[in-house]
Amino acid sequence: MNKSIRNRTLTGTALALAVSTVLTACGGDSSSSDAKTRDTASATPAATVTDPLVATFDGGLYILDGKSLKPARTIELPGFNRVNPAGDEDHVIVSTDSGFRVLNAAGQTLTDIEYPGAKPGHVVRHAGKTALFTDGTGEVNVFDPADLSTGKKPKGRTYTSAEAHHGVAIELANGELLSTIGNEERRTGALVLDENGEEIVRNEDCPGVHGEAAAEGEAIAVGCEDGVLLYKDGKFTKVDAPDDYGRIGNQAGSDASPVLLGDYKTDPDAELERPTRVSLIDTEKAELRLVDLGTSYSFRSLARGPHGEALVLGTDGAIHVIDPVSAKVTEKIPAVGEWQEPLDWQQPRPTLFVRDHTAYVSDPSTRGLHAIDLESGKKVTSVTLPKGTNELSGVVAGH
Repeated sequence: MNKSIRNRTLTGTALALAVSTVLTACGGDSSSSDAKTRDTASATPAATVTDPLVATFDGGLYILDGKSLKPARTIELPGFNRVNPAGDEDHVIVSTDSGFRVLNAAGQTLTDIEYPGAKPGHVVRHAGKTALFTDGTGEVNVFDPADLSTGKKPKGRTYTSAEAHHGVAIELANGELLSTIGNEERRTGALVLDENGEEIVRNEDCPGVHGEAAAEGEAIAVGCEDGVLLYKDGKFTKVDAPDDYGRIGNQAGSDASPVLLGDYKTDPDAELERPTRVSLIDTEKAELRLVDLGTSYSFRSLARGPHGEALVLGTDGAIHVIDPVSAKVTEKIPAVGEWQEPLDWQQPRPTLFVRDHTAYVSDPSTRGLHAIDLESGKKVTSVTLPKGTNELSGVVAGH
C-alpha cells in the first residue's frame, strides 16, 4: 500500500485485513433480499461522496463521508454482509448471502454488477487487479477495477479450482495467478498458473492454507498451520513456525516493507484462542519472528501504516505500532475502550481500517467511529452512528 500514495492501488493487501479472512455466512432468503435491496438502492443520491467509507450493520450498510465520518446514505441489505475496497476511488465489494456485489460508494448506490455464488470469500487487490474467490464454487474472477466506472461488469479472467474450498487468489504483475489448493475437508497449499492458465508450479506443504499478503518486491505469502508459504521469482519457499502448531491465518503487507505482518496461534483445540503474539515474516531472509503485544487482538486488527509500519488494534483499546525491522513496539495510540473478541466471528468487534495516514477505528459497543492521524497519534474526527457497526472498509482514495 505504501511506497508512495499512488502505489496504494497496486498492492491492496496492505489494507485488506483479516479482511480478508473467513467465509461469508448465508442468511435470509436471497430473492426477497435482492428485491428489498434494489428498491432501497434505486433512490437518487443527493451528491457524490468524496473518499467514502462503508460500514456494515445488522441489516444494511452505512456510506460515510470520508472526512466528517457522517452517514451520507443508508442502504438496507438483509443478511450478514462483508465489505472490501474494490481497488478504485469509487467502489467497494460487498459479500452478500448470494455472492459478490459492487457498491458505487461515491455515487451512493448498489450497482447491478454481481458475481453470484455461494459463500463469497476473499477479495484481493494487487498490481492493478482485483481477485474474487467464491468458496462455494472454487471460482476465481479477476478484473481491472478501473473498468467498474463503465457501470457494466468488467471483462476479466476466470479460473475454477479443482475442488471448492475456502480459498484465496492473487494475480501478479506479470500475469501469473496464485491460487490455493484444497477442498471442504482439507486445504494443503497453493499453485501458480501462467497467463494462459497453464500450471507452472505448486507446493502442498502448507496445511490449513489461509489468507494472503504481498510485500515489497512482490513476495507473496499464504498462511499455514505451521508457518507461511512464500512465492517469489517463480519459486515457493516454506518458512516454518517456531512451534509445531503455529497458525498464521491472517496477514497484512506493504509495498514499503519486505516484512509481512501476521497473526499467530498455537492452540489447535481452542474454541477461540485469543493470542497476544503477532508474527513478522521477512520475505528477503525467509525468517519469522514473534512479537508479544501483552494484549490480545482479532482477525480485524491487522493493518499497515504509510511507512510500512505494522499496526495491531489490541483489546486494550490501543493501536500498537511495530517497527518491522527491529520487531519492537514503538508506540501505542489510544483508540477505543477495552474490549474482548466474541466467540462468534460474525459478531461485531472493534475494527481497524487504514487509508493513507489515517486509521479508522469502529467501536460497536458505543456506536462510535474514529479517524486517527497516524503521524501525530491524535483523533481527528469522531462520530456516533445510529447503530453499532460490524465491518469497516472504504474506497482507495486519490486513485
